Amino acid sequence: MGESEHIEREAAAWLARRDRADWSTRDQRAFAAWCDAATAHRVAYLRLDAAWSGADRLKAVGAGVATGEMPARDDWNWSRPADIQAHDPASALNPAGLAFARRPATASRSGGWRFAFAGCVVACAVGAFALLQDEHVEQRTYRSAAGTLEEVPLADGSRATLSGDSLVNVALSRHERDIDLQRGEAFFAVAKDASRPFVVHVDGREVVAVGTRFAVRRDSDGLRVVVTEGLVRLESPDPRAPDGQSTTFLPAGSVAEIDAASTSLRFGTPAEAERALSWRSGVLAFRDTPLAAAAAEFNRYGAKRIVMGDAQVATLRVGGNFNWTNADGFVRLLEQGFPVRAEHEGDRIVLHYHE
Repeated sequence: MGESEHIEREAAAWLARRDRADWSTRDQRAFAAWCDAATAHRVAYLRLDAAWSGADRLKAVGAGVATGEMPARDDWNWSRPADIQAHDPASALNPAGLAFARRPATASRSGGWRFAFAGCVVACAVGAFALLQDEHVEQRTYRSAAGTLEEVPLADGSRATLSGDSLVNVALSRHERDIDLQRGEAFFAVAKDASRPFVVHVDGREVVAVGTRFAVRRDSDGLRVVVTEGLVRLESPDPRAPDGQSTTFLPAGSVAEIDAASTSLRFGTPAEAERALSWRSGVLAFRDTPLAAAAAEFNRYGAKRIVMGDAQVATLRVGGNFNWTNADGFVRLLEQGFPVRAEHEGDRIVLHYHE
């Protein structure tokens, strides 16, 4: 069982115990100590409490479930059923976006996002195929709008999934496969072809693979590379190296974060790397993340922008898994469990530190 699953089960157990008639002062002290032990504990409990209370489903969920237990993870869904939302608009404002319903059968990730995002932006063609061996056989630009995901099949058999507000230029020839990530983040499932390395270019750096699965994200001051399968090679400018380039090999489970000042490398498991790419499932996962960074993630997907009103609120640390279309619910959760006050100004939500 992963750490997040363990915390969720503990939070569910506390929620069940607090609903019992024999809740005592001693229980309250133990519960308070558990909440204070980690931000992730408090966030998990607040999320469950808000979801269960808002849905008014405690009795239904508890039917046939032993006290202190929670339904299996596959029994949770990230959106309220459509018939409930239609009759009860307020119920759609669930902070965690959770509903207690059996997850319906869905297509696999490789099947695309067309069932989940009606507003996917059609890729714009800017080139044409050439018949000569030395000319490009595919030269295209693909982009996605904010709040959407776009899955793109490439001519070589590879697939790219573009995160919200992303832009890539693709140039495939008989000898090379070059991807220029201009903006945002993209996940690549690369078709194996040892004669044509698959190269993602970001600001003078190259992420090179032959056949693997990895994501590259471009930030204002650097990039992040996450490898879920295979091995990729990261080439970065280095004036100290004999050829002016430094090389780093990233196996499955690796996360590399690079900016102008430093390079951070984490070597974990493929499952941990997959969790770092939860945006492909419509989820943002935070682990002791500065609030300013969490807000920036929400701003990549939603119409409303979360803005830091002061430096103190920006440094608060948050954790948990959130539906990336529900910025309003995330902000309400902050106001419940943190010293945060929110001001709604049109399409902006300004957060202030509030004792």
